[in-house]
Amino acid sequence: MKKVLAINSGSSSFKYKLFSFPNEKVLASGIADRVGKENAVFKIKLSSGQEYIKNMPIHNQEEAVKLLIEYLKKFHVVDDLREISGVGHRVVNGGEIFKNSVHVKEKELEEIFNLGELAPLHNISEAKGIKAFMNIIPNVPQVAVFDTSYHQTLDKVHYLYSIPYEYYEDYGIRKYGAHGISVSYVVLRAAKMIKKNPNLVNFIICHLGSGASVTAIKHGKSFDTSMGLSPLTGVTMGTRSGDIDPAVLQYLMHKTGMNIDKVIEVLNYKSGLLGISGISSDMRDLIESKDKRAKLARKIFINRVVQYVGAYVAELNGVDAIIFTGGVGEHDFGIRAGIMSSLKYLGLYPDFKANQTDREKFISKPSSKVKALIVPTNEELMIAREVVRVLQ
Repeated sequence: MKKVLAINSGSSSFKYKLFSFPNEKVLASGIADRVGKENAVFKIKLSSGQEYIKNMPIHNQEEAVKLLIEYLKKFHVVDDLREISGVGHRVVNGGEIFKNSVHVKEKELEEIFNLGELAPLHNISEAKGIKAFMNIIPNVPQVAVFDTSYHQTLDKVHYLYSIPYEYYEDYGIRKYGAHGISVSYVVLRAAKMIKKNPNLVNFIICHLGSGASVTAIKHGKSFDTSMGLSPLTGVTMGTRSGDIDPAVLQYLMHKTGMNIDKVIEVLNYKSGLLGISGISSDMRDLIESKDKRAKLARKIFINRVVQYVGAYVAELNGVDAIIFTGGVGEHDFGIRAGIMSSLKYLGLYPDFKANQTDREKFISKPSSKVKALIVPTNEELMIAREVVRVLQ
């Protein structure tokens, strides 16, 4: 029996799941949160249901990795590190270098760091996470699994920008997409739910969270997607602006004296739901607020998702299902209801009673021509499967 560790690193955290293969059972899962702070938290949950939470300073990723290994051994989930066949890491952007998942050595790690300019909120922290594991458990293979790999099936009509072609040839400026690991899981699961061959389905996947994207699936493959060169563009997000007229950047620079880096920082960290509401980037806070701008932020979010769904329905020339996943997509029934209410023209008839849930479920009426589903994502399982595939 193989044991595979799946890691999803952020700038100050990493989520993890340890799987056994081939039965894909979760042996342990948890998170190291607020890494770099004195009030950090380490959590581990065992397959028995037993859970352990420790509050303590965790100064960097390496300390977090040491803690994870320590507790896997302490609870006898792993008695010998040789039991771990590999560690898989989510990496947001592989650029044009990495078309598929890859066994990471020093050369690959350096390239992932260098791709940080395409996904500044993600790639650097993910590369640091890989480096920490390479340092702490050097004899265990590390595998990078890229969100962008899933979108390699986009054609030039969909991934090229209407700028001088040599910018693509010389600098690789194009749409890369994101959330590919999540979407790949959701497509397989949703196809099973509607009892259709996953290679024949046409879906629109709404991965809605603090980062949000909409992806058109044609015949089971990524056909078009809302995120672009970076995860900044597309629909409105928690702190990211989504689509914006590029002239706004120049205008802001002239009016405020900010340089381009500062303006991009504003679009990444101070815009989206946070920028509109002035209250929070978290949908849960906006639901509870009676403030007009909080309500406006939710309406704008719904509107931008509906715009992309409508465009993709036209491109696909018909769709089997609209699928909701991600933190907001899975848990915010108000957002789902708002989006579905705008799609009745497709023959999607919302079941608002069924929609009052956060579990895997059909949330459209049986008479609907186009189905609506909630499919909780499982990125860690897809990462672990890729580790097994790559190392074989």
